Amino acid sequence: MSTFRVGFIGTGKDPDKPGRTGYAMAYQHAAGYRAAGEKCQMVACADLVRERAEAFAERFGLDRVYTDYHEMLAAEELDIVSVCTWPHLHEQMVVDCAEAGARAIHCEKPMASTWGGAKRMARVCQEKGVRLTFNHMRRFGRPFRLAKELLDAGEIGRLQRIESGFGNLYDYGSHNFDMCGYFNDQVPGEWVIAQIDYTKEALIFGAHNENAALALWKYANGVCGYTATGLGHDVVGAHQRLIGEEGVIEVGPAGERAPMLRIRRTGDAHWEAIDCGGEHCHGPGYHERGVVQIVQCLEDGTTSELCAANALQATEIIFACWESSRRRGIVHLPLDVDDNALAAMVESGELKPAARS
Repeated sequence: MSTFRVGFIGTGKDPDKPGRTGYAMAYQHAAGYRAAGEKCQMVACADLVRERAEAFAERFGLDRVYTDYHEMLAAEELDIVSVCTWPHLHEQMVVDCAEAGARAIHCEKPMASTWGGAKRMARVCQEKGVRLTFNHMRRFGRPFRLAKELLDAGEIGRLQRIESGFGNLYDYGSHNFDMCGYFNDQVPGEWVIAQIDYTKEALIFGAHNENAALALWKYANGVCGYTATGLGHDVVGAHQRLIGEEGVIEVGPAGERAPMLRIRRTGDAHWEAIDCGGEHCHGPGYHERGVVQIVQCLEDGTTSELCAANALQATEIIFACWESSRRRGIVHLPLDVDDNALAAMVESGELKPAARS
């Protein structure tokens, strides 16, 4: 059995005090490597604030800390690197890890601050034979797994539409779009049309996120997607709704007493609640399961569900939504621009969100 040397870039602040400036996701990644047992040896971490790196190292028994991740990459001969920084830093950090000889890189979501950056990360890793994954950990949650099992078993007939109604298009939406791809067997998208409102500045981890959005898209197999964020999110009223020819499945429906997962087949008068064993949209245990699969795939040469190819499908639709708003029209895929249309519209003055107080 191989033992993989693991390092971390960006340990974050106190994990017990999460907020818009950080969630200390390295602690979640580390719990996953710990769950992988003897297959992983966590050896080093880097953070701009040395005290944060030292606190992380003490928590997980790491030998060395750095304030410059380049120094760590040069000195440690790491097999796996977790990148747990803000989105605008992901692209170059991932490329640096790949060029330093890492065998696998597990990066936080969203992928990157531009569509071109997301593609570059994936391309460099592919060229160098590096396994690149992203922390779309909901794929390992019981509510989502059970929903997929019900769908695949034909309980609601052929899938026609996937809806999501929570959060935003980019930060939280990274999970929503990834789950839409998961439910539709990673069929690529064909086109996107969307409109957004951005009247009040909403920076999450340094990145612009719209205040409200409506988006419609179509996959190559004819399945359609629909999402509403911000003020209109309750139009959907669920994290995900799967609409089939013979029924509906909802994951995370709105309502204090609503079950985490429910199904209503055509002709049924009432919803049937599905027991998820106490698991909800965020966990527990999803991060750990994802990392354990990544490690196992590195060991046996298979592909993780969290692979860059799957993340790219979700990310393309996100950036296509903003591009559609910029064009005020439909966007056919593959997406033919490399920037971030929302950020570009702010920079050009086309959008002038009021600064946060």
